[in-house]
Amino acid sequence: MNARAFLETLTITFAALATSLVLFGLFMLAYQGVSPLDLYRTIFDGGFGHRRQFTNGLTRAAPLILTALCTALPARLGLVIIGGEGALVAGGLAAAIVGLHLGGLPGSLPFAGMALAAMATGGLLIASAGALRHWRGVNATISTLLLTYIALGVFTFVVEGPLKDPASTNTPSTAPIPESAMLGRLPGLDIHWGLAFGVVACVLAWLLMDHTTFGFAARMAGGNVRAAQGAGLRVGRLIVVTCFLAGAAAGLAGAVEIGAVHKQANANLIAGYGYSGILVSFIARHHPLGIL
Repeated sequence: MNARAFLETLTITFAALATSLVLFGLFMLAYQGVSPLDLYRTIFDGGFGHRRQFTNGLTRAAPLILTALCTALPARLGLVIIGGEGALVAGGLAAAIVGLHLGGLPGSLPFAGMALAAMATGGLLIASAGALRHWRGVNATISTLLLTYIALGVFTFVVEGPLKDPASTNTPSTAPIPESAMLGRLPGLDIHWGLAFGVVACVLAWLLMDHTTFGFAARMAGGNVRAAQGAGLRVGRLIVVTCFLAGAAAGLAGAVEIGAVHKQANANLIAGYGYSGILVSFIARHHPLGIL
């Protein structure tokens, strides 16, 4: 992206956000009589006014970053993927199951196993939608939404059925993962390592999509599929691999939530991060660094 295109993108994004704030402020002024300046000050204080709010925002940023990548990466191929919530929940369930069985391993191996299982589960979920899109012509937006419903149904069945911890009465949950499988915090900060995972994932996605032949081929296929096929590109493989990486990012978000926040799989994992990640991706215009 050249400097002019970058500035244009930045200007449009900030103009859209500013317009939204102005319209929302006017709405609250007319509906509740709240001064727009007081409203904006409250919003700012809620997110950045105190250290606790700031660190809480960074903690919640981790799943938003990773689920936003689930939409941003396939968008380079012209696909609108909205299955980040399903990939997160499926990945979180896989992470909880693996964490219960690998808790006896030393060091960071238990969480590494959880992360790999979650990424594989989320990746396969979204990759299946990519395969359906390429080989059967199924709309990827609809299929990922329906796959999300399936993932949520399976999650609820497993947590409230076969893997339910008898000790969990109010909120059906799996047994807590061992302490050795939990995700630690960044040195000197009250923020877990999930934020670092999100930053690294965005940088790697940017390098892959903007500075490799794979990314160039993906952008070419997204611009004109027939031209890409005429140039000899294996479009099907590009779609499946990209969708797998997208789902793996959202699945990792599920592992992070299990390992650092919930410590077990229960309904609290279904918090809507996957749906919010769609909005983050669109605001960032599907640019990995813009997501940050």
